[in-house]
Amino acid sequence: MSQEILTELNKLYPIRFIKTEAVTDEIFRCISEEGNYFARITNYKSFDEQLEEVNYTDFLCKKGLGVSPTISSFNGNTVEKLIYNNRELLTVLYKAAPGVHLPRNQWNVDILKELGRQIGKLHRLSRKFEELYPIKHINDWHDNEEYNFLKYIPEEESTIRDVAEEVLSTIKQIPQNNSNYGLLHGDLWLENILVDENSNVTMVDFQDCEKHYYIYDLAVPIYSAVEYSFAGGGNIAEYGRGITKAIIEGYQEENDLPLETLDKLPLFIKLKELFEYNIMHMYWDKEKLTEEQIRIMNHFRIRIELESSFFES
Repeated sequence: MSQEILTELNKLYPIRFIKTEAVTDEIFRCISEEGNYFARITNYKSFDEQLEEVNYTDFLCKKGLGVSPTISSFNGNTVEKLIYNNRELLTVLYKAAPGVHLPRNQWNVDILKELGRQIGKLHRLSRKFEELYPIKHINDWHDNEEYNFLKYIPEEESTIRDVAEEVLSTIKQIPQNNSNYGLLHGDLWLENILVDENSNVTMVDFQDCEKHYYIYDLAVPIYSAVEYSFAGGGNIAEYGRGITKAIIEGYQEENDLPLETLDKLPLFIKLKELFEYNIMHMYWDKEKLTEEQIRIMNHFRIRIELESSFFES
């Protein structure tokens, strides 16, 4: 597949690629004499959705946010159609972002505070983008299938379904305005953040960008940081509070975060927890679960059923 992808990409783009390597089923590392690039090849979202997403990220890039720039094709298109195996797929080519995925022991409050700053800047720029280019194709969060918790969480898991229904109902009742709701990244796991030697942050993988409450873009990295970067040597609750404080302080240097919004952070962390649990039911084969998958699902079941969280007092 990589050789065929290499041939097709060289037909489409004004860069001579020497080699392509599959990173995931949808992402390919593309190596050229000028440097490295990444091609996303997928029909996960429609042409119109991907084009709106790319216009958004290119806007962010031009405004100085740490986002990978796209490369236009010979035809001047940022989203191109590519034929593979008699199937038409959509491709977007990105210049490789500076920085690396930090190992867990290198995440610290200074870098997390910088991440908070960049998220604050992201949301300021998102508001400007929507003023100039009203969103037509990217979904509101609740219209995405991954939030359809009651469709996928089994009926016998009545306690978790009750929690899910209450969380969804409570969030949907929060009044929306342009200061608390709009276009955002939506999937800011630490794996989607690159850090260079000067602690500059680049956000990658905007494929799941959506319209949502801005606080969700803070809930996800806080949740991810505790899940991913805590390696013992202290109290995990204190660690979670320290991470939260650093990200919020950084955010507030770039953007307003009203107290009534901040108070809802535990609610949105619970939403993220339910989202992850729902994804397991959507995409894992329940007839062929591995021991590790069973362990993870049970970990989530216990935490959600007891309504416990690292972040609740």
